[in-house]
Amino acid sequence: MDFDFAHMFRHEEKVFVVSAGTVIFEEGAPAGSFYVLLEGEVDIAVRQRLLRTLKAGELFGEMALIDARPRSASAIARTDCKLIEVDEKRFLFLVTQTPYFALGVMRLMASRLRSMDETAH
Repeated sequence: MDFDFAHMFRHEEKVFVVSAGTVIFEEGAPAGSFYVLLEGEVDIAVRQRLLRTLKAGELFGEMALIDARPRSASAIARTDCKLIEVDEKRFLFLVTQTPYFALGVMRLMASRLRSMDETAH
């Protein structure tokens, strides 16, 4: 991963903690925010099949904000986690005012798509 999203949000005051096993969001749910993982690990699953485990510094949940559709996957805390929740208004501000952030999100999504393509073959 080229972009450390946790570093960008390092001065954020609204950090929340979730315990291992907590469902952060469910597949099919409406979306109004994405998350930055500051500490811990989060599992991303589709139809209860594990796709990947995210580590500190990554973000997740961004796809539903980009295409304005319900969540395509579930996110479950594998360990105790510290998260930052970023709502759609702030997301749009970051994308328009911080080109490096927008590029980081696009690169992350491209990397995940390529990874899924590789496992499908």
